[in-house]
Amino acid sequence: MSSATGTSTPTGTGTGTNAGSRSSTNTPTGTTTGTTAGTATGKTLTPGSASIAEATAAAQAPSVRAPSVQSPSVQAPSLPSSVPPPAPPPGVRRGSGPTARFRRAAGRLPYLLLKGATKSAAVVALLLLWEAAPRLGLVDRTFLPPFSEVAGAWWGLAADGQLADNTGASLVRSFSGFALAVVVAVPLGLLIGWYRPVADLLGPLLEVFRNTAALALLPVFVLLLGIGETSKISIVMYACTWPILLNTVSAVRHVDPTLLRLARSMDLSAPHLFQKVILPSSVPVMFTGIRLAGAASILVLVAAEMIGAKAGLGYLINASQYNFAIPQMYAGILTISAIGVAFNQFLVTVERRLSSWRVPATG
Repeated sequence: MSSATGTSTPTGTGTGTNAGSRSSTNTPTGTTTGTTAGTATGKTLTPGSASIAEATAAAQAPSVRAPSVQSPSVQAPSLPSSVPPPAPPPGVRRGSGPTARFRRAAGRLPYLLLKGATKSAAVVALLLLWEAAPRLGLVDRTFLPPFSEVAGAWWGLAADGQLADNTGASLVRSFSGFALAVVVAVPLGLLIGWYRPVADLLGPLLEVFRNTAALALLPVFVLLLGIGETSKISIVMYACTWPILLNTVSAVRHVDPTLLRLARSMDLSAPHLFQKVILPSSVPVMFTGIRLAGAASILVLVAAEMIGAKAGLGYLINASQYNFAIPQMYAGILTISAIGVAFNQFLVTVERRLSSWRVPATG
């Protein structure tokens, strides 16, 4: 009986081991089962047996790999070939470098030369006729010397300083009277054109004086103000006032009614309406009167200097006539013409700058 019991002991051990192996392989509680079976048969497992069973089971188990996730490659969309390059930042124009400006100027050079030749063709033809007529005997060269002699006389007056002195005296008188006329006539014209009661009050008086020639009042100015500079500047101011005043009144009265209605629909106050609409719209017509006044300032001054002056272009012309210095007389006349052209061109430039908002007419 005792030997049978001892023989059955290995069987219990083997059973516990197999049970533990099967449990460790198939169920997560294999270690507990194997230990319980061995204990039931009276045999204790070594402490490392459970770990060996687990390692064996892990080696025999199939390896499971997590599926690899491949991120799709994102590529930047390519611009089509027809897309234009990005625009330059505000305030920077394309081709604004020195090279681009030089190319534009070189491209416009033939046009500018042609335009200048067209404008100066008539003047050149007149000078050639002036030079040829006395030499060919068409006119008496005593009273109309060739242009070359007049140019020589002009150079002689410029060399000895007479031309500069007389021109400076005339310009001071002319520009002083012209400036005073602008300061007085422009505000008065705006006031008369905008406020009907003022126009009704001053209208008859203006009609009387504007039809009176400035040279007809020259003796009156000389008697009242003397023969000095005051009378000459005053007569120039009087002559320049009327073109500026009348054109300013007309400009204010003929502002586009559509602009006025639009401005009033925006609830603009009277000062803002006058500043934003009336003044800009009046600039072109107003400057027409200012240009006429610029020409009148020189013409009237020359006539005034011929009567009672000791310096000025009018005095130079009158003195040359008395002394029978005909080339010097024509030299003074040419100087007056050149000053008038330059002054008119200056006023045209100022007008373009002040009325740059206008869209140029295309035809």
